Amino acid sequence: MNQEQLLLERGQLPGNSQSESGGQPTGNFVEDLRKFSSFGESTRIETVNGTSYFINEFWTARQRQAHRLHEVSYRACFKPQLPAFFIDRLSSPGDIVFDPFMGRGTTPIEAALRDRTPYGNDINPLSAALAAPRVKPPTLSEINERLAEIPWNAFGEAQSQELLVFYHPQVLAHIEGLRTWLIRRERAGLLDRVDRWIRMVALNRLTGHSSGFFSVYTLPPNQAVSIERQAKINTKRGQSPPLRDVAGIIAKKSRSLLSQGSIDSPQSVFTTCCSHNIAEIPDNAVSLTVTSPPFLDIVNYEADNWLRCWFLDIDPKQVQITSLRNVTDWQHFISSTLRELARLTRPGGHIAFEVGEVRNGTVRLDENVIAAAENLPLSTLGVMINQQNFTKTSNCWGVTNNKNGTNSNRIVIFQKQP
Repeated sequence: MNQEQLLLERGQLPGNSQSESGGQPTGNFVEDLRKFSSFGESTRIETVNGTSYFINEFWTARQRQAHRLHEVSYRACFKPQLPAFFIDRLSSPGDIVFDPFMGRGTTPIEAALRDRTPYGNDINPLSAALAAPRVKPPTLSEINERLAEIPWNAFGEAQSQELLVFYHPQVLAHIEGLRTWLIRRERAGLLDRVDRWIRMVALNRLTGHSSGFFSVYTLPPNQAVSIERQAKINTKRGQSPPLRDVAGIIAKKSRSLLSQGSIDSPQSVFTTCCSHNIAEIPDNAVSLTVTSPPFLDIVNYEADNWLRCWFLDIDPKQVQITSLRNVTDWQHFISSTLRELARLTRPGGHIAFEVGEVRNGTVRLDENVIAAAENLPLSTLGVMINQQNFTKTSNCWGVTNNKNGTNSNRIVIFQKQP
């Protein structure tokens, strides 16, 4: 059965009453924003160049603890509370929820946890390796049985001597052996969901700043430092890589990730392609997109993920990750992405497009996102600003959470025209 036939069977393509009735379960979304006051403040509304800006604390880290399945480190990812806000209000159970720049997979994981059908895409193949195993995890017993099958003591001595700045020789030998074992299984067509889970966990335990990682003390796991810099860290701290139990660490992290229960989304779709040409998803299939694109050269994904790419046998230089410094070029890139999202989104469906203030607030990318949607069948419902330390004296141009990088959540809300 191809993807379009599957969607027709599930009643998720236009023309089916289930799809038409499932788009706005809470009624008028804009009115909901106007009346929102869950954290003690009423929404402030400002109009700038004809666009309504809704300013409030719409979600907060205090609102609820995110599910532990989200506890996978990745740079430049938003909190699960952000997609949860839109998934609850702009989709119904069974609807397809999508993210074309999924990173670690926050949107599809949260969609799966809320009984939606998770779709995700990212040009970085690392993303699918991180996200896909968590929407249909194996059981702990399956994980432990597979870990026991791996011949940990048969891999020989470590070969990648340059990585000994991170790892004890025996630990590196086990990591290299696991890497080779997984690559061979994948090439032989034997890689199953248990293998993919173990690979995902290993990717997240490669380096870190505690005994829960394979490495000696280094930066947090979402920032793999260079070999040269790690050597300097070791010298400064007077440290050497300790002996670690690779299988034990994988088992322990698996228990933590699954400690709040599992999920099972057999109809999930994860693709690895550019955001303006996602051919595997048919027209009018998606009810809701919640995403955050790469900003203006804020994060160096290649430098952050070089070690994870090594483990996956990926050449990071061959991954065409978008990194744009020029705002005009960035807007063209967003326009091509929105054109594809307009194709994928069902009539009446929504797109929540999160950006931030960059370059110390001098560039407000929400304006460029709105401009990028011109001449597309997308209506701009407004821009939400999630301000967590909200005060009555702040305004939408003065909101600031920190001095560098992204200062606040700004989410442009589109609705596809009928």
